[in-house]
Amino acid sequence: MRRGLSHDVDSCSSSAALLLLLLLLLATLFSISGGADTLTPDLPLLVDGSTTLTSAGGTFQLGFFNPSGSTNRYVGIWYNRISPQTVVWIANRRSPITTRFGNLSLTTTGALVLTDGNSSILWTSGAPDSSLSNPVAQLFDDGNFAVHESGSGGSDGFAWQSFDFPTDTQLPGMILGRRRLRNGTDLDINITASTSDSDPTPGPFVYGLDLRGDPQLFIWSGTEQYWRAGPWNGRWFSGVPEMVDTANGLLRFDVGPNQTTYFRSDQSSALLRFVMHSSGTVELNVWLESRQSWNRIWYAPKDLCDSLSSCGPNGYCRQIITPQCVCLQGFHPRSPTNWRLRDGTGGCLRTTPLDCRNGTDGFVILRNIKLPDTSRSMVSASLSLDQCRSLCLNNCNCTAYAASNISDGSNGCITWTTSLTDITVYQSSVGQDLYVRLAAADLDSDTSSDRRQNHFVVIIVTLVVSIVVLSCLAFCLWRRMKKRGADIIEATEENDLDLPLFDLGTIRNATFNFSSQNKLGEGGFGPVYRGKIGEDQEIAVKRLSKTSTQGLNEFKNEVTLIAKLQHRNLVRLLGCCVQEEERILVYEYMPNGSLDILLFGYLEVITASSPFPDKKERSSMSLTTFLALDIQELDQIINLLLLFYLDEVKGTILDWRTRYNIIVGIARGLLYLHHDSRFRIIHRDLKASNILLDKDMDPKISDFGMARIFGGDESEANTRRVVGTYGYMSPEYIMDGIFSIKSDVFSFGVLVLEIISGKKNRGVYHGSHNSNLLGHIWNLWKESQCMDFVDKNIGHSFSEIEVLRCIKIGLLCVQDRAEDRPTMPLVLTMLSSTGDIALLPEPKQPGFFSKRDLMSEIYLSSSMSNHQDSSASNQITITNIEGR
Repeated sequence: MRRGLSHDVDSCSSSAALLLLLLLLLATLFSISGGADTLTPDLPLLVDGSTTLTSAGGTFQLGFFNPSGSTNRYVGIWYNRISPQTVVWIANRRSPITTRFGNLSLTTTGALVLTDGNSSILWTSGAPDSSLSNPVAQLFDDGNFAVHESGSGGSDGFAWQSFDFPTDTQLPGMILGRRRLRNGTDLDINITASTSDSDPTPGPFVYGLDLRGDPQLFIWSGTEQYWRAGPWNGRWFSGVPEMVDTANGLLRFDVGPNQTTYFRSDQSSALLRFVMHSSGTVELNVWLESRQSWNRIWYAPKDLCDSLSSCGPNGYCRQIITPQCVCLQGFHPRSPTNWRLRDGTGGCLRTTPLDCRNGTDGFVILRNIKLPDTSRSMVSASLSLDQCRSLCLNNCNCTAYAASNISDGSNGCITWTTSLTDITVYQSSVGQDLYVRLAAADLDSDTSSDRRQNHFVVIIVTLVVSIVVLSCLAFCLWRRMKKRGADIIEATEENDLDLPLFDLGTIRNATFNFSSQNKLGEGGFGPVYRGKIGEDQEIAVKRLSKTSTQGLNEFKNEVTLIAKLQHRNLVRLLGCCVQEEERILVYEYMPNGSLDILLFGYLEVITASSPFPDKKERSSMSLTTFLALDIQELDQIINLLLLFYLDEVKGTILDWRTRYNIIVGIARGLLYLHHDSRFRIIHRDLKASNILLDKDMDPKISDFGMARIFGGDESEANTRRVVGTYGYMSPEYIMDGIFSIKSDVFSFGVLVLEIISGKKNRGVYHGSHNSNLLGHIWNLWKESQCMDFVDKNIGHSFSEIEVLRCIKIGLLCVQDRAEDRPTMPLVLTMLSSTGDIALLPEPKQPGFFSKRDLMSEIYLSSSMSNHQDSSASNQITITNIEGR
């Protein structure tokens, strides 16, 4: 009896298994085959990945996928022909499939339903906003997945569409803002960042349109406003001047009262996407088919001025210039103490109350700005600018006005009746005009800040205390500089250079009389200022410091050397000035600054160049020296605090493609110096701070003050005076004073490895071995773990083969023996090669030996201690990395 019962049970179990297998087979047979673009009620989409939808043009696919680093399954849409997989929409962000079974189906009423292996509903699109008799769900070539009546092609509108429920990506044609559905309800549409790359659950950052007042694009962090793009002015969003005339014709915007949409231009077939990252950054990417990678066109936030209302009510923020926060004319800091400490969040107060009754108020123009927050402003699109002025004057509560549309002149009217917040003044001639209302007493005076007054008091006291000592020192320096300056002028004239001579008055006007607000940085030569000549020519002005001991030689070297050089990867010298004891070099301005700041971060670079003395030196300071240093320290500390925030943001600028282009550009510049220019030139101080980046992030080698010209037959030379930057100098140069083109190759190799790792060579990266960067990468290379060396800020979109090739080339360039290192023509050949990297020579051990490092330190210490001894046979000058 038991045997029969057991047999029956086994038979039942077998039958159930066969039935389940049959059902799965039938589901597979009647599921969607790969390549179709339409989902119907009788053809589900299976979780096993065997079935997907592909849009008619082949641009997008829809199916099940696993995020990188996760075993969860999601329904998503991604680009069909792009690798690595780039997902643009996810249905079940909050409810992943965690089992082996599941499917996406369409009901006969037009609802999309996602179920797991237990038939539990994980996600549904809900009932469509219109009734359908024969629904289908179709994936279109713009990336939209929509439910509509079969046979209509969506011509009568969609009953439901994925474009109404975006995730972290806005595609062309997808609106942000508010849309009225056919059932009469309003739908607010935003994009929301994921929690992480492996977890698409919605994170705290949201990018969308705020419809209050004059609508504006915002990023929110939770419920707090995080970044503001400003209102649309007919040509760009007020806070995004980089997109003037819509990114040079690549895309166009359609902005209505309650929504904004962007489209590819009629001439563009490029793939474009706005994406909101988990870090809180939104960026516009374009796919470069030739490079097979995404290229970032624009991103935000990117600097301190992008922090919402960083300078508080009635203050404005200035990009690059320090201090960044300034009160509007006619206003003063609410808290002078906080203002001096660079905390501008408290904002500014009006100095003189408005006099609306007697009609004596007027307006001051603030030009090239991002308009204040328009959430509580009033917009009258039909008024002219003159009518707008009258409207503001007749309203006693009106604080400012501006044009709402600048696409064809200045039309429309925006008026503010509250404090003016979140204003940025741009350095270039972009932005709009804002008319700020002031009392008559404040119209002709700038009471924007009492910071200057306080600093003037400290400076005057310092000067009075130190006048006797400094006057003697200044007289001695003046006589010495005058004599050497005459020698420089004579030498310059003798060379008969084809180099323009700038008038000192022109340079003073261009730099606002060498204003500290225009100062970009300072090196061994002296301070560097930003200036502007004419309407649009921006310049960088390098001014020889009065106390510089090495600067005069550098000045002569650059004037006689770089003027002869012309290459796209060398910074261009526009001219010089040798007038009234001034020695000035004028260069083309590089908008993206120096590579070291982007690569290592603001905080690291500024700290490395800090002038702070140690405790022992400080204890022996005179009162005069301490007072003079106190101001510098205060500015330095405040700058460090302000720039700490920027480190995380700046790290994201250098993706792999940008870094690779910088490496190739530097290599081409060195090839020109070593082999293709009229003279063979050894730079001798190639380092990250001497690589400047133009507006397109193309690198340009700068600072030729230490360079040497070789004769046609010369290949190396010996010097008794070693100059350069420790960490970039080759072993034979440090130890024996021998330099050649291979010295520059060594420096280039260090630069390549720093660019890949995002770290300085000078540092300990493995405590047990006391290894610097070269030692660290050499150990990783021997253990085949080089990808651990790559900077985490590069992201995931890069070719491992290309990175490994560059690491190997970098190691070949830093080999200990100069004869083992490749020349720059060979380096460029290896960089452009697409063959197997195993075909490249195997690198030998770099110049990082512990014994050599120890001897180098002893040698450096000895040389520095004998620096003032004229009888010393060798001297060394070490250059620190300076912020620009």
